[in-house]
Amino acid sequence: MIKYFTFFIVLFSPTVFSQVEDKALDSIVENAFKTPFEKSEGVVTATYEQTILYYENLADAHPEIKVKKIGKTDAGLPLHLVIFDTDQVFNLNDKTKGTILINNGIHPGEPDGIDASMMLLRDIVESKQLKYKFKDLFICIIPIYNVGGSLNINSTSRVNQNGPFTYGFRGNALNYDLNRDFIKNDSKNAKAFTEIFQMTNPEIFVETHVSNSTDYQYTPTLQFTQHNKLGKKLGDFLYHKMIPDIEKRLENKKLIISPFINAFNLVPKEGFSQLLDSPRYSTGYASLFNTIGLRIETQMLRPYKERVENTYEMLLTILEFGNNYGTSLSDLREEEAKGVYSKNEYPIHWEVDSLNHKIFDFKGYESEIIKSEITGLDRLKFDRNRPFTKKIKYYTNYKPSKEIIIPKYYLISKNQEKVLERLKLNKIVMFPLKKNVAMMVESYIIADYKTTKSPFEGHYLHYDTTVNKTFRNQNFEAGDFLIPTNQPRIKYLLETLEPEATDSFFNWNFFDSILQQKENFSPYVFEDLAIELLDENKDLKLLFETKKKTDTIFSKDSYAQLDFIYQNSKYAEKSYMQYPIYRVLK
Repeated sequence: MIKYFTFFIVLFSPTVFSQVEDKALDSIVENAFKTPFEKSEGVVTATYEQTILYYENLADAHPEIKVKKIGKTDAGLPLHLVIFDTDQVFNLNDKTKGTILINNGIHPGEPDGIDASMMLLRDIVESKQLKYKFKDLFICIIPIYNVGGSLNINSTSRVNQNGPFTYGFRGNALNYDLNRDFIKNDSKNAKAFTEIFQMTNPEIFVETHVSNSTDYQYTPTLQFTQHNKLGKKLGDFLYHKMIPDIEKRLENKKLIISPFINAFNLVPKEGFSQLLDSPRYSTGYASLFNTIGLRIETQMLRPYKERVENTYEMLLTILEFGNNYGTSLSDLREEEAKGVYSKNEYPIHWEVDSLNHKIFDFKGYESEIIKSEITGLDRLKFDRNRPFTKKIKYYTNYKPSKEIIIPKYYLISKNQEKVLERLKLNKIVMFPLKKNVAMMVESYIIADYKTTKSPFEGHYLHYDTTVNKTFRNQNFEAGDFLIPTNQPRIKYLLETLEPEATDSFFNWNFFDSILQQKENFSPYVFEDLAIELLDENKDLKLLFETKKKTDTIFSKDSYAQLDFIYQNSKYAEKSYMQYPIYRVLK
């Protein structure tokens, strides 16, 4: 090669050689920022090490990019945040710019967004036109969120997926599915993500996935935050402006998308509903801060190259929209936060509005139920040679099924460190009490709850929780925290501190110690005291006799009868079922 190059020096004039040298340098630069995906012609995804090095090299070559290390992950490595700012100032508090946060590799076996984002940011910084186009936008990218899962390289865990050759694993270094961890924060990854999310405070949040729900003609599908949960103005903006605008832009690019197909192993011939993203999921978490969340879900059976290219176009289109409406969204977000507090009630449970739907042209494949060669039982079989387009119902609206009265304050003990840590991470405003004080508060007693029989992401999750409410004069100590609800992050407070809410801290087992009675009675001793208690309290005696007459099981259970008297006496354990967070209504 050296001799060959020397031959060129002799043969060509200095001017010609200069032109050849320029082309060679261009080629070197091009190859330096050519991704493993591109070099493999669309069959390989970048490893964790390749991805981080790529962004660091890109930042070295382009001052519009900064790479930051944020916190630690369960793999012992930091979480990285890549920021694009044409002005090279990187002041994320600049209100004249909108912010879009893209999260990749939450499930590293679904790496489409990892490769698409690398190419997209490179194309932006290497184009004067695109750099100028996005001058009013902060583009923030988490290259790979699930670091541990990305390092767990294999080629078998996504058994139904069409490429790439190898990929990471869904569980992180401690085997958590990080897309169930945004409220409970069991993982270091989630805590680092919370820091990034609160730092960037994005108008739009995007996460990239691959769907394994069912088969259809689309390569990409797009899941938006459930618009009813965003309030009137912000929800209307999403539903009537953002969704049609993005769909039109993609259509102009000859890219036809579908809403995320919320159907597993079946053909949604009659219709389907939008997925209700509770706060355990990324887009549900984002909605607590009035950030519009989007989840790109490509179809697992499509070739990897096609999926990545489609993800690239989806991300570019979302950036184009955000570039035009970022600052408008910022104003709407502030209005929504104020609007929640100005209301008396807040919905903590939702249900599909079955009377309200739109007609959707669904592009699917004909299917049939045939006998399985393995089990001899029925199985579903799609026929890709028989595509169809049929009008089906798409249920996009939800309505509140349960609401709570919004308090003016919450009061929480300084000893509740797990809860306080998460509130602080999410920048909740709290005031420590300066001295011991007694206050009249609303108190919750856990009346009933159900618990999953199988573990779910390291927890036995509670659900169908109900409470009884009482008012009491409660003592609080200096250092306990008074938390006003009149603050921008009010939704996060209500969704986590109200025990009946779907993803409340209570339902995620933060307070299970109150569900076990610590003291009790000995029946042979308490029997005599129980007689005295009934003689002293005629109302209790009437309740007791009535229950014996109406409840046949109770009437035959001597311990249950003594326990009924005990629980309704001054000897009952005060902390049993007592929810340890209190509310001030006025």
